[in-house]
Amino acid sequence: MELVPTELPEVIEIRPVRHGDDRGWFSEVYKSSVLADVGLDLDFIQDNESVSAKPGTLRGVHYQLPPFAQAKLVRVVSGAILDVAVDLRRSSPTFGHWVARTLAASAGNQLFVPEGFGHAFCTLEASTHVIYKVTSRYAPEAERAVRWDDPDIGIAWPADLHDPVVSAKDAAAPTLDAQPDLFE
Repeated sequence: MELVPTELPEVIEIRPVRHGDDRGWFSEVYKSSVLADVGLDLDFIQDNESVSAKPGTLRGVHYQLPPFAQAKLVRVVSGAILDVAVDLRRSSPTFGHWVARTLAASAGNQLFVPEGFGHAFCTLEASTHVIYKVTSRYAPEAERAVRWDDPDIGIAWPADLHDPVVSAKDAAAPTLDAQPDLFE
């Protein structure tokens, strides 16, 4: 596995090695010891998955407050997404900054999103299937969201994303400056 730092050092792109032959390929997509070697000794306790029928389906920017804050390891098993992490730690010098990577089943790359960051993605292909590991259970009482198109964050969504498919909850999410519950 190759661990590639992003513009936000806590967010890491992971590129598993694929070993191919005439049958296809094999890859180790998760290996706790590799992450532990770089200080990410995490206990992933739950796997989540979503399938989005249409390109332009947008989910996020989601996070959970402590004690249910979640680190996530995101990968795509069919299709492709623009995957985004937003620093929501008020005391961080990169507060409100974001980083994005295209994750595609064809590439096999993944994104590690630590606690203290919001997570969002936009599907780039039809029938995109996303799987992600999390370090804490889903807790509706701790669930929060920041508006996906907040101009103060300024996420550069795909240029052709004019009318995204978003949930009513995501469409009603507050902007970052109106968000009372963030990380300190």
